[in-house]
Amino acid sequence: MTIRLINVAVLLLLLLSQGLFAADKIRIGYSGLSAGTAMLWATHEGRLFEKNGLDPDVLFLRNTLGQSAMIAGEIEMCSYSASLLAPARVQGADVVMIVSFQQKLNYRLVVRPEIRTIADLKGKVLGVTRYGTVNDSTMRLLLHKLGVNPERDVTLIQVGDSAPVVVTSLIAGKTFDGALLQPPYYNKAVESGMRVFANMEEMDIPFQQVGLNTTQRYIAKSPDMVRRVVKSIVEGVQLIRTHPERAKRAIGRYMQIKDEKVLEESYQQLKATSEIKPYPSVEGFKTILGELAKKLPAARTANPRDFMDVRFIQELDKSGYIDGLYR
Repeated sequence: MTIRLINVAVLLLLLLSQGLFAADKIRIGYSGLSAGTAMLWATHEGRLFEKNGLDPDVLFLRNTLGQSAMIAGEIEMCSYSASLLAPARVQGADVVMIVSFQQKLNYRLVVRPEIRTIADLKGKVLGVTRYGTVNDSTMRLLLHKLGVNPERDVTLIQVGDSAPVVVTSLIAGKTFDGALLQPPYYNKAVESGMRVFANMEEMDIPFQQVGLNTTQRYIAKSPDMVRRVVKSIVEGVQLIRTHPERAKRAIGRYMQIKDEKVLEESYQQLKATSEIKPYPSVEGFKTILGELAKKLPAARTANPRDFMDVRFIQELDKSGYIDGLYR
């Protein structure tokens, strides 16, 4: 009887401890299938969220759906570009970036081989994934930098969300003459005879690309959850830099890449753009707000720092935790 009571007591203690220390559920969306999102995937693949007491649902929500779901409270966080976050905040949404995933534009404007000069480019049809997406806003930014008016000098059309489909359509040459493509997708177009007209990676334009975003409402409600997510991502960067095979496995699984050469290029892109201390970029937001002001005048007076909340990275940074990961 005594042994049975002891066994029952031990079982109850185990059940109670499981309830006390159960991981906290969190829903995190992502809106793009590119290496820029791979910091999230690598963190998930390495079970670093679980290490920090979180039980994540990582969900693919295409284009603007992720931000809409986050604002509505259907998910807690979402990975997408600042060029989508900025207009929403300027117009009153309480969205902020808490971690930067990528601050360098790596798009290539890939065009048909006969297009070699700015004069050749004018009058042509260029494809963007969807109007209002990061692909669209980045295309307009690039055209302005090249001295081409996106409203008058070219025609922009929507050509679909899937980069492989965009590449296939560009090669076919029936509906548009050029498109913005990221690694590794632009390689296939170039191999088929298309040419890189402009490489944004070489242009060194300050730009806050992909980051992990949430709402100020959620931060106020659950600061410790946000803190643990940021800590997990910081640890994910360390995993990317020290365990390339695990990082490549995450990229391959989410982007459906099986070619080892393409996978290696995608990993090198990820490693090159993953900041050890992933603070969102003030200068990068300035670039976006400058472009946005052409459509939304309120963006002219907006403070870039209002579009980010860096307190959680600062805590990890000032405590020495981030530096300690690399000793």
